[in-house]
Amino acid sequence: MGALDAVVWAREHLMDVTPLRRDCGRTCGAACCRSDEDGQGGMLLFPGEEALYDPLPAGFEITRDDAVMPGMNLLTCAGSCLREQRPLACRMFPLTPVLAPEDGRERLRVRVDPRAFAVCPLSEYGVRGMDGAFGRAVLESARMLCQYEEHRAYFRALTAYFKRLRTW
Repeated sequence: MGALDAVVWAREHLMDVTPLRRDCGRTCGAACCRSDEDGQGGMLLFPGEEALYDPLPAGFEITRDDAVMPGMNLLTCAGSCLREQRPLACRMFPLTPVLAPEDGRERLRVRVDPRAFAVCPLSEYGVRGMDGAFGRAVLESARMLCQYEEHRAYFRALTAYFKRLRTW
């Protein structure tokens, strides 16, 4: 298995679990699927995940985004899509894996993505406010991805990005 295979595995692992035991998009009107008032939105693709969007489905667009780390890609959509088309970040949202030093070792954790607080009403309740099966599936997926250096590097960069934003 390679790094892209790990993304495929994680996407499949998260196919049927969601933050709530029902469609959480009905709670907030699918706020995470809409651009903000400045037209900003989308989800960062995991390293190599852009290969899964060839050909690109109608209504999707990939642009380069170096905010977290150089060479990343941002996927935007028209606001609704088939679950099978959703990128891994959408399937994990509003949670995100982080990889940071703790007690002299690198620790993988799953936390509420600080960017989610602006759009997701579940965020204020933390990981424990979401379905446990969802949280476990996100952590298991992150563990699988962490077997590959490109994903570990992404998690480290994401953690550093959140620290620069002073969200943690």
